Amino acid sequence: MNFSSKISVGLAVSMVIGCPLTASGGDFDQDVKPLLGKYCIKCHSGEDANGDIDFSTISTTDDVDAAFETWESVVKHLQAGTMPPEDERQPADNERNRIFAWYESFVNNIEAQPAVFKPRRLSATEYRNTLRSIFGFDLQVAIIEAEQTVAERSMVLKLLPTDPPGRSGFQNDTHQNPLTTVIWDQYSFLVDAALEQLFSPERRAELRTFTGSDRVGDLTSKQAERLLRVFLLRARRRTLPESDVAQIVSRLQDKSSAELLATVKFEIKTVLMSPAFIYRGLLVTVQREKQQSVDMFELAERLSYFLWADMPDDRLLSLAADNALAEPTVYAAQIDRMLASPKARSLADDFAVQWLALNEIEHVSDNVPQMVALKSQPIDFMHYLFTADQPLLQLIDSDIAFISPHTSRHYGPDARQMTRYVKQKGIEVEIVPNQKIKLEHAIERGGILTMPGVLAMNKGPIQRGAWILERVLGQQLPEPPADVGQVPPNSADEHLTFRQRFEQHRSNPSCAVCHDRIDPLGFALQDFDRGGQYLRSNNYRPPKRRKSREQPADTKSQIDTSGQLPSGETFENITELKQILTTSQRNAVLRNIVKRTMSYALCRQLMINDRPTINLIVEQMDETSGTWRDLFHAVANSVAFREMRRSPDN
Repeated sequence: MNFSSKISVGLAVSMVIGCPLTASGGDFDQDVKPLLGKYCIKCHSGEDANGDIDFSTISTTDDVDAAFETWESVVKHLQAGTMPPEDERQPADNERNRIFAWYESFVNNIEAQPAVFKPRRLSATEYRNTLRSIFGFDLQVAIIEAEQTVAERSMVLKLLPTDPPGRSGFQNDTHQNPLTTVIWDQYSFLVDAALEQLFSPERRAELRTFTGSDRVGDLTSKQAERLLRVFLLRARRRTLPESDVAQIVSRLQDKSSAELLATVKFEIKTVLMSPAFIYRGLLVTVQREKQQSVDMFELAERLSYFLWADMPDDRLLSLAADNALAEPTVYAAQIDRMLASPKARSLADDFAVQWLALNEIEHVSDNVPQMVALKSQPIDFMHYLFTADQPLLQLIDSDIAFISPHTSRHYGPDARQMTRYVKQKGIEVEIVPNQKIKLEHAIERGGILTMPGVLAMNKGPIQRGAWILERVLGQQLPEPPADVGQVPPNSADEHLTFRQRFEQHRSNPSCAVCHDRIDPLGFALQDFDRGGQYLRSNNYRPPKRRKSREQPADTKSQIDTSGQLPSGETFENITELKQILTTSQRNAVLRNIVKRTMSYALCRQLMINDRPTINLIVEQMDETSGTWRDLFHAVANSVAFREMRRSPDN
């Protein structure tokens, strides 16, 4: 049995063995609510509730279910002893155990269910990719730019507003992103521009794929019909009833050559301006059952927009039309085929960039080729993990890296593996692609945590620790107090290290609750300076101090990278921390990876009924040392991905 089949069977079994239909608050009112009022409500209620957690608003069973992530956080804090704060009244052991028992019952009573299906608008990136796949070319703007600069050339991305992250944290979660008149006008302009190009002499090759002829402005009725049929299939992303197609095609009859071309353009624009093209899900086949498998065309769409951020190609649409995607072996083969396609680059360019906040690297250097090198390095690395069937935990530590002449100095003797670079004449600095190398000497650089660009975008230990906590371990942090201030410099007679000065700064108990989690992770990276250079490297060159008042960095002998996690585990440096993250903390890392991947794949915030699926996939990944390919198969075979629920109103 292959991996995807195991996941499908496992999910089916988990749904059959005595699971109630919905999660329930159980004895929440009796066992938990009084304790929240006794120990928590003082700080966690009202408009100024700490951590934006307001227990006073939780009164119904639905409220309890909706706050499922909050209960997980409550249990973790109680187990670690980080809440309530040390200077507050503490619950007795039997009171903590009451909450633990309620939470275990609460989690065990959750059934794996898909979410209520809701159509959503294509994100700007998805719209750009879909329009390109339909027409066969990209709409680009003419830009006069200086050498070795980076400018957005896509007309779509230049005109359409940037999608704000949805509740999932990803830009493809457009459920709360309305269609405005401004966006509608931009759609109209873009479709007109694409049609003008399609019927221009420069696009004869693309036109031939639709009509079988490259003659421009001299269409026959037969060629026009063929063109519309191809467009309808691609734009609707599914086959339509022949009666609907015939009705559209009938409008081509008895037209002169000029009228025929105008009619074809009008019909194409009508299709591309329709909600069924701009939105996903409006044409989904809805059955009478409350919970149902999605139709084959919707499954093909979900898979293609997950792995490619693009519409299904002709092969996927053909298999959907034949109902072949229902066959597990065919479905698995398509996932593998899609991961091997150049289009799978979108997983790194979109998913990984948003998850790991890699766009922040754009702010670390004014030297464009240097900035591009720093940003492309982790993206190329993530693309390698995603498409080369690499273990999930190589995210944390790996012996593979991608470097260019702009980042090679960070890798010492390992940089000699690169093919010799010859600079073009007349160009001082240029953008150069990365090359894959094996880490044999610069082993401190293995994995995403210690890549120069990631370190440089998170300049200090607090930023670095918070990034690891949120992006790698999946723990959410509240906003810091408005009056948090800066770490004061040494006075004239002081010789404290930054870490010693920070210990004084964070003495406030309310601050220490978060800093106990953040600081050990961040200070483990103090062997790397603000620019991402390794301080213990033989060829280390200190960066120039930008301001005369800027404090000099700690010397090598002053650096303290040791730490202790809230779990009690200790480490001496980043190497030992990576070891902890890939062993005793591996479940937390894997859980975050699974949750981030599922949320991106589903284009929505995860719900309480996604929890059993997440638990099952995490268990499978942990037991089998799963790879990214395994994870993508597991998500694509999950109940949440392959099924849907109708709205109660339908």
